[in-house]
Amino acid sequence: HVHMVESGGGVVQAGGSLRLSCVPSEPYFSAHVTGWFRQAPGKEREFVAAIRWRGGITYYADSVQGRFTISMDNTKGTLYLQMNSLKPEDTAVYYCYARQRYADGTTYDYWGQGTQVTVSS
Repeated sequence: HVHMVESGGGVVQAGGSLRLSCVPSEPYFSAHVTGWFRQAPGKEREFVAAIRWRGGITYYADSVQGRFTISMDNTKGTLYLQMNSLKPEDTAVYYCYARQRYADGTTYDYWGQGTQVTVSS
């Protein structure tokens, strides 16, 4: 069963940077779109950023636009999230996902276990 594997979380001071990485558990996996959600304590999971698996079209939540950059290295099948100018409100567990879209229009999401990002003030 395919799942996503995240890495790169940690503790950083406000204004600092972190880079998250995500790879599928099986090689040669591909999807329609991949990206990141996050969930802070006591809050619902929210969208952060996404990128088309092929084509590079990106999407960002307003809260991270201009500070976070999502990218994809298709040669390695690796997804990245470069996070700059981090704020305490960015503290959350960050989840990588990949969405496959089938010919009949249905979709299926593959998720990772999450990686903790903590931004201290």
